[in-house]
Amino acid sequence: MNLNLPYIPERTSKPRQSGLTMMMDKGLSPREAEDFITSSSDYTDLVKFGFGTALITKGLEDKIKIYKEAGLIPYFGGTLFELFEIRGKFDEFRTFIDRYGIEMAEVSDGSMAMPHEEKLEYIRKLTKQVTVLSEVGSKVAGVDIPNDQWVGMMKSELEAGSWKVIGEAREYGTIGIYRKDGSANTELINDIVEQVSMDNVIWEAPVKSQQVWFIQLCGSSVNLGNIAPGEVVSLESLRLGLRGDTFFDFLPESFHDKKL
Repeated sequence: MNLNLPYIPERTSKPRQSGLTMMMDKGLSPREAEDFITSSSDYTDLVKFGFGTALITKGLEDKIKIYKEAGLIPYFGGTLFELFEIRGKFDEFRTFIDRYGIEMAEVSDGSMAMPHEEKLEYIRKLTKQVTVLSEVGSKVAGVDIPNDQWVGMMKSELEAGSWKVIGEAREYGTIGIYRKDGSANTELINDIVEQVSMDNVIWEAPVKSQQVWFIQLCGSSVNLGNIAPGEVVSLESLRLGLRGDTFFDFLPESFHDKKL
C-alpha cells in the first residue's frame, strides 16, 4: 500500500496458503514476464503455463528463472500432463518437469476420459516428486458431472496428496463451475463450499464478474486462478475494496447509507 487507509481487509502474507492468485501465462515473452514481475509479483503466487504452451514457448528456461527469482511458483497446466499421458509418456512428463526445475505440477482429466482411480494414482506418484495441484471438471461442453461426484472427487484428490484442487472453468469462464453465460453454478459451488475447506480450493475466475462473485461469497482470501497478466492488479484492488464492485463490502454497516 502506498498509503494505509482504514477498513482495508488484511491480506495474507506470502508464501500464502489462502488468498492465492494464480496468473495464467499463455505465451508471454521473457521481457513481458519481467514487466509483469515489476507491476504484479507482490499480488501473484502461482504462474500456470497454460495448455501445452510449455512445449513451444521460446525462452521457457528464462521465464521460469524470472518467476522463481521473484518468489512466484511456476508450473505446467494440466493439459500438458494429459498430452503426455494419453501418449503413454508419463515418465517422460516427469523427466520434463525435472529438466526445467519445476517444483509443482497439475494433474487433470478435463480433455480426455480417465478412470478416477487412475488419476488418483498419478497424483500419488507425482507427490513423491513435486507439489501437486489437481483440477476437477471437464473442458468439454455438455459433460455433466453430478454435484456429489464433484465434491467426492475433490475430497479424494486432496486425500491422495493434492495441495489444492482447482474448479475447472477454462480460460473463458463458461464451463465447469460456471454456466454457458459465465454466471456461477451456484448449486454446485455451494455444495463444494459446504463440504470442502475453502483454503484447499482454487476457483478459476478469468472474468471480473466471477472474481467479484467469489470475493463477495468467500471474502478477500479466496483462492482465484486463470487470471490474465494484465488483470492481477485489478483483482487485488477487488480483494481490498478499491473498486466500485467491492467498494462497500469491507466497510462498516454505518457507511452503507451512502450507497448510491
